[in-house]
Amino acid sequence: MPSIMGTLYIVPTPVGNMEDMTLRAIRTLREADLILAEDTRTSGRLLKHHGIEGRMMSHHKFNEHGTAASIVERLKGGQNVALISDAGTPGISDPGFLLAREAARNGITVQTLPGPTACIPALVNSGLPCDRFCFEGFLPQKKGRQTHLESLREETRTMVFYESPHRLLKTLQQLADVLGGDRPASVSREISKLHEETLRGTLNELATHFNAAPPRGEIVIVVAGKVKQKKLKD
Repeated sequence: MPSIMGTLYIVPTPVGNMEDMTLRAIRTLREADLILAEDTRTSGRLLKHHGIEGRMMSHHKFNEHGTAASIVERLKGGQNVALISDAGTPGISDPGFLLAREAARNGITVQTLPGPTACIPALVNSGLPCDRFCFEGFLPQKKGRQTHLESLREETRTMVFYESPHRLLKTLQQLADVLGGDRPASVSREISKLHEETLRGTLNELATHFNAAPPRGEIVIVVAGKVKQKKLKD
């Protein structure tokens, strides 16, 4: 008889408050044969907080190409494997896509649990239309950055970006140059943490604010899409 293959569970972890961990996520991690963690030290604190004693193995962007094949073999052998990142949903600007793709290609069940992510709270907090949006993640740091920004000039959906605090001002200024300084936007930082805040205004206003008050913490930028011009009737 063919062996029963295991399941790859993609498990979101809190982006801030440890209480954002779902009951299902806690149970899944407790029952998994192996937990893949982006940073075992960071994840170890989270697991200890929730009384989870599962076996951990390091799985991050620097080793995922080398470890994916062996993990797939574990799954084929019947082990259930849970993948977590330092914060949020694996695969969303974090390691996870490669393993999920390889598991799916090998006929292994992939189950992604719903849970924490920084982009959705920031999007809703922005006050901008969120019925249609595009997630841009981190912009290229050097090569292709300007070309990518130019490609968004005609985008009509609300746009969501991740950014580091030390690049925030530069990114706001570049977005203003390409999209217009009067474009409505918001900057959310430290989502679900003690000092969480969201500031709203135009791109120029936000750039002025953060030029005077450099930010700290994880950043999400939300920018309004281009308003469609109504056609004039004859």
